[in-house]
Order: sequence, then C-alpha cells, then structure tokens
Amino acid sequence: MSSRGICAAGHPLTAETGAAVLREGGNAVDAAIAAMLVSWVAEPLLTGPGAGGYMLVAGAGEAPALLDFFVAAPSGDPAAASELVAVDVSFGDANQVFHVGAAACGAYGTPAGIEAAARRWGSEPLDRLAAPAADHARNGVRVNAQQAYIFEILEGILLADETGQREFAPDGRPLAEGDTFRSPELGDTIERLGRDGAEPFYRGDIAAAATALMAERGGLLGASDLAAYEAIEREPVRATYRGHDVVTNPPPSAGGVLIALALALLDRTEGPPSTGAIVDVMEAVQAERTPGFLDGLAEPGFAERFLASRLGSTTHISVVDADGLACSVTCTNGEGCGLVVPGTGIHVNNIMGEQDLSPLGFHTAPAGRRMPSMMAPTAVLGPGGELKLVLGSAGSNRIRSAILQTIVGVLDHGLPVQDAVEAPRCHFEAGTIYVEPGIEIAGRDVVRFRDRNVFFGGAQAVERLADGSLRGAGDPRRGGAVAVA
Repeated sequence: MSSRGICAAGHPLTAETGAAVLREGGNAVDAAIAAMLVSWVAEPLLTGPGAGGYMLVAGAGEAPALLDFFVAAPSGDPAAASELVAVDVSFGDANQVFHVGAAACGAYGTPAGIEAAARRWGSEPLDRLAAPAADHARNGVRVNAQQAYIFEILEGILLADETGQREFAPDGRPLAEGDTFRSPELGDTIERLGRDGAEPFYRGDIAAAATALMAERGGLLGASDLAAYEAIEREPVRATYRGHDVVTNPPPSAGGVLIALALALLDRTEGPPSTGAIVDVMEAVQAERTPGFLDGLAEPGFAERFLASRLGSTTHISVVDADGLACSVTCTNGEGCGLVVPGTGIHVNNIMGEQDLSPLGFHTAPAGRRMPSMMAPTAVLGPGGELKLVLGSAGSNRIRSAILQTIVGVLDHGLPVQDAVEAPRCHFEAGTIYVEPGIEIAGRDVVRFRDRNVFFGGAQAVERLADGSLRGAGDPRRGGAVAVA
C-alpha cells in the first residue's frame, strides 16, 4: 500500500521503473511511459516498438480519455503476399493456433503512442523517460521464470526466421530462465525514440528498414502505411455497475464495448453474481460478436447504439500517482511475427495473423483500419468521479473475462484488489468453459486447468481506497509485480 503512488505491471523491473519515476516527481503518465519502454526489454516477446496498444487516462479531475495506438491494417495486396505460417502454441491444458510471417505484420503504433502521450499528459522529457530502458537493453535483463515460459511456448515463432533466431535464440534454442536477454540495437532504438520522437519510425530510416524487410519477405506493410499512421485520442465508452462509472476502450476496439455490455447485464441482478451467472453473461456477450458487430465498430456512434439496443499480447501496466491521476496502458505484439528488423532490435507484430482479430478471414480489413482488439484499459470511478480502480489485462480473448471478474471481485465481493486478481477465473469461448482450480460448474463442456495459467490473462490493477491510499495487484499468472513510490 502507498499514498504516494503505485505501479503494477507484468515484470518487477517494469513496475519498479514506473515507481521510480513517481518518486522523482513524475506523474502517472510519465511513469507509465517509462514502464512501457522497460517492458520492451523485460517482456520482449509481449510488446515492443513493433507493437500496438491503448492508454486510458482518468482521475484527479482529468476528463477520461483513451489514446488509440493499436495496429492498423496495411495496404499491400494479399494475393501477392507470402503465406501466413501457422504455429500451434500449447498452454498445457489448452492449445491455440497463431499465424506468423511477414504477411502477419500491420502498421505498428507504440512509438506514435508514446510520443503522443508524452505531449498530451507528460511532465518529464521523453529522453529522460527512455534512458532506463535503453540502459537495460544494452546491459541485459535476466530472464525470469514467467518470461522463460513465454519463450518456451513461443519457440515455433522465435525459430521461424533467422532474424528472430539471432535476437531470441542465439544458441539455436530460445532463451531460458537465468539467461540474459541483451539487445544493444534495441537500446539504440529506444534512445532514438527518446531523442527524436516517433518521426524516424514512420517517415525516416527506421521505417525504411522495416518496410524493406517486409518487402523482402513478402509482407503487406509499406512506406505509405507507416507515413499515414497517427495515434488517435477517443472518448471512452461508459457503463454503470453497482453505482460506479466504468470507463473503458471504445470502438473501433471490440473489447471495451463487450465488457460494458457484460457489466450492464450483470448490474440488472442483485447481489454478487454466481459463477454460472457470469458464464451466462460471457456466453451472451460472445454471441454478439457477429459479422455485423465487427463491421459496425468503425461507424460513428456505434457503441451508444449497440448498448442502447441491448439494454433498454500482451502486457498491461496500471499506475496511480499521489494526486489520484490514473494511467492504464495495454500493449501487445500479438506473439510477434518472428521477424526482427535488422539494426533496430524491433520484433514486428503478427496482429494481421491473429484469428481472434480476423474472424471474417485474414486480410479482409480495409487499409488503415485499426484492428478490433480485445484490449481494454479500464477505470472504475465513484459517484463523484473519484478514482476507485484502474486495471487492464493481457490474454487475447480472455482479456475481457479477466477484467470482468476482477471488477466483480472488488465491487461485489469486497475483495482487496490483489485477492480479486488472484481469484480463480473462468472463460467462455465457442461453447466451452475453461476454468482454473477452485471453480466448480456442471452441465456444460468444461476444460479444467490444473493450476493458475497464463492462458487466463494477466491483470494488473491499482485500487484507491476512501482515504486516498493505494494498493496494487500484480497477476501471478504473468509474473505481475507491484512497486510503490
């Protein structure tokens, strides 16, 4: 607990970097930016300069705002592209197929997002915020057990191309626990972002290097796609739950709207919802993810019409500073496409190969459209607009179920936020319920995991108590950690 600020993130080094910025006088957004940059080194398979994401800022009298810097569809001709390579990833008790290769890469957004956030809300120079991450990339970060597990399950992706092998499997095998991930080229790239901003990544030499690699390997990402890219500030979507105002990621992202619908449906019932009720709501919400829903996400006012008619990658960082300003940021590289841009350390995303984000078929989104991510940085505000909870999660389609169950744990069950994050989770997908130990449900097709698992996401959260003190929660499923200012 702390009254001076707190940072919850997916790695101890990421969290400590954010907390250090708070101690030195930076605000929540400064801390989140510095933590994001360190996550590129401490959590290198989950995020990076070739990734995309979203940042939600709320609290301390600040009007809630969502910064969209997610991956955009490229403009190349799919008929001329190389084939997507299917890689089966095992989570132990469940498998998921991901697709990689150059054709899986879309226009990345994290450099643009960091620069836009620093200009809009930051109080510290960007080069100062980038310095710790650049140092860690050059000096190296020891791979911990949780990151080693990610390296292990993504082996097929890391060995798919020689550029990825050199970066992540230098001895012919993926880095393991106790090994050191070191990338001086990534350090130079991070330092360049701090010094020169996002311009080189979209219209300069770094953009040229990225698009040259894509052209050589048969990708769809071209110079015009990067040149046209920009971070976009959006009005968050809102839902009411147990007298609180929940603000989250709006369209064209899909996750926030579906979380808002789930909360609104649960809010119709009295008392804490049972596991069965939560699963029923998950099933009802999943059924709404139709072709019409996906097509409509890009239309102005879609969220309001959608909710009214029915109601009559990833790594996450949550920061709250001493003034109550909250910053919730989720970023993802997908799983990465297996290609690392020579001379830069940039592992480019495979968002265009994520079947979850392309249920209508690969490469069907028009050029420039943001892909319909499940990522949903979220804040819960009290009746007077004061911050109650800020959170988000990694975990593909499991993001929305992790966020939903954490909110229910805090607001309905009165759990301290760490207990709410650690509580057993369930997830409904395609007629099947996936459950962790401690959840009993019958009468359905159930897959039972033997232990808590990274499959169920990685929720990082900070709760603000009535007296203004803060307590944070790191998700043990993904090596989450909390550091106080």
